[in-house]
Amino acid sequence: MTESTAPQSEHRTVLLRGGDVHSPADPFATAMVVERGHVAWVGSEGAADAFASGVDEVIDLEGALVTPAFTDSHVHTTSTGLALTGLDLSGAHTLAEALGLVRAFANNRAEAGVILGHGWDAARWPEQRPPSRAELDEAAGGRAVYLPRVDVHSAVVTTALLDLVPGVTALAGYHPDAPLTGDAHHAVRAAAHGAVTPAQRARAQRAALAHAASLGIGTVHECAGPEISDEEDFTGLLALAAEQPGPRVFGYWAEQVQDEKGARRIRELGAIGAAGDLFVDGSLGSHTALLHEPYADAPHTGTGRLDAAGIAAHVTACTEAGLQAGFHAIGDAAVSAVAAGVRAAAETLGLARIRAARHRVEHAEMLTPETVAAFAELGLTASVQPAFDAAWGGPDGMYARRLGPERAATLNPYAALLRAGVPLAFGSDSPVTPLDPWGTVRAAAHHRTPGHRVSVRAGFAAHTRGGWRAVGRDDGGVLVPGAPADYAVWRTGDLLVQAPDDRVARWSTDPRSGTPGLPDLTPGAELPVCLRTVVLGQTVYVRPNE
Repeated sequence: MTESTAPQSEHRTVLLRGGDVHSPADPFATAMVVERGHVAWVGSEGAADAFASGVDEVIDLEGALVTPAFTDSHVHTTSTGLALTGLDLSGAHTLAEALGLVRAFANNRAEAGVILGHGWDAARWPEQRPPSRAELDEAAGGRAVYLPRVDVHSAVVTTALLDLVPGVTALAGYHPDAPLTGDAHHAVRAAAHGAVTPAQRARAQRAALAHAASLGIGTVHECAGPEISDEEDFTGLLALAAEQPGPRVFGYWAEQVQDEKGARRIRELGAIGAAGDLFVDGSLGSHTALLHEPYADAPHTGTGRLDAAGIAAHVTACTEAGLQAGFHAIGDAAVSAVAAGVRAAAETLGLARIRAARHRVEHAEMLTPETVAAFAELGLTASVQPAFDAAWGGPDGMYARRLGPERAATLNPYAALLRAGVPLAFGSDSPVTPLDPWGTVRAAAHHRTPGHRVSVRAGFAAHTRGGWRAVGRDDGGVLVPGAPADYAVWRTGDLLVQAPDDRVARWSTDPRSGTPGLPDLTPGAELPVCLRTVVLGQTVYVRPNE
């Protein structure tokens, strides 16, 4: 890809030509004009000649594909950056290998402070158990270590870290020699993250945003809150994102709102909603997702954090204040509580006001036909993570071990949500699963349960336009005149119009429909390579040596 040497300018006019531009305005577009940070024109190569002499810069795409930049609708930015720069256990295939990584990291780390790691998943290890406290203490050589499970809803820690949290043994969720959950986990997480210096935190945030930009992600939804991070972390991230070129950040703060005063505090933090990880329950991997029936591998139904009455009060207060509300809900009982609570708010305020607020639910994994219908009725956005199914779905996956194959096969029913008209917004929950937008679309199109698969086009829309709609904006995530010029340029193979199987409407694959093509996302096919990412007309990433 070649370009002119025109100087960078905030309001320069740019013509991109000689490639493929993914736009509903013209399914066969090969060129695009960007002016003042917005798309000004999309069209054919022949028509592009009329613009060439009047622009500040011409970029020859050399056959590359231009798409809207992706939006990752659920990210923990600082934790993502710390995982990128810290101890990564996601590649450990055994317990012994994980302990070896801890030992090596601790031995090579001269500076004091808490060691932060991420990504272990005992469900994938032959031992089928996490490290014991004694094993971790030995591997860490007496250092304070915090290692959350891959789902971030439980953690193993060393004795040295527990010593920094007075009274932790009396908190709910404390276990002498098992992963900490609940209040005990939140307390040790606060202590561990409190040891991160402002400079370390800023480095982590920059690393995460730079990595996102390198993957064609132009926007992230930061899902923060008092049980996940802290206000300084949240406001610091929003300030950093506003000051430096990079992906835009929409921030959510997961704290219950009781009245207008509470809503005003959410806004003063810079958040666009009291949503994100406002916990109704936990996670399946940690046995803390709230179920109607007991787990297949544990004699209980998980942990409820917020009931229908509390949900209704939060949604009512937020709606009256003009603020978006939202919740973390994974188990079927938690999702049912959300539906009941939001419906109760609708009975108080009227359905039209609730629908107009576009409240959202994160994860929403264990849905039933009744809760899918409730989401559609109440105008709830499902902010979902297809990589969860890729990681833990299927007859031999973690879901099946936790729930049994029959219940596991009902999880993450994206096709049913789309058929019902429920808006979808795709994300990663990074660092739970990695930032990987094309991989996310592929996971949705090739869901481990065939009946839940959606077309590549539908998945792509959920990961681009769906993220903008989830924050209440209908003008972004699509390359049409007037839209924000958030786009990515890709090196890829032939473009196709793909449906996962005959359950998906065949008209969408007919070339005569004029549907713009997308890269081949068949499992095993090479994913597109990002060459450039642009946010509001400003280049935030260029692939080296391109």
